[in-house]
Amino acid sequence: MTTTRERIITSAEPVFDEHGFAGIGVDRLTEAAGVSSRTLYKHLGSKTGLIAAVLDARRERFGRVFDVSTVDELFDALTVWIRSEGARGCLFLRALGEDGRRVPEVEHAVRQYRELLHRAMSRIVQHETGSADAVRAEQLLVVFEGATSAASYRGQRAVDAARHIARTLVRTPA
Repeated sequence: MTTTRERIITSAEPVFDEHGFAGIGVDRLTEAAGVSSRTLYKHLGSKTGLIAAVLDARRERFGRVFDVSTVDELFDALTVWIRSEGARGCLFLRALGEDGRRVPEVEHAVRQYRELLHRAMSRIVQHETGSADAVRAEQLLVVFEGATSAASYRGQRAVDAARHIARTLVRTPA
């Protein structure tokens, strides 16, 4: 059974994803959730609390989808993610870009996402090459983030190109 808090978070994410964070008023968020502003504040404290909760929920979902071990699994997961979530670029980077650097809760949520993403890339490099390689993990992260961004205007071609680059990256001797 979905709680009121979960319903508010779930309904707010697509609104933020489509319209951004700064320009959306609480009235639009409460309308999407079918609750009063009093209910929203009771369950999430503030619009900032809601933004942080949306980012946390997205990070948890991302972590489940991207719990992968290989480059091919990574880009297969990205294809699935884009089909189900859309391709508007990284919601975490957009949140940070909309004054998130001045909002500790948003900054914290983005930092947690970045740590999760870095661990995933490190795990993939370890699995693919047989050893830890921080430089390759960072390179893979950049390729992945580039695919995420470019997919917003290049579609699946960006994912396919990034997959090819990532395969080459992990298969090239150090």
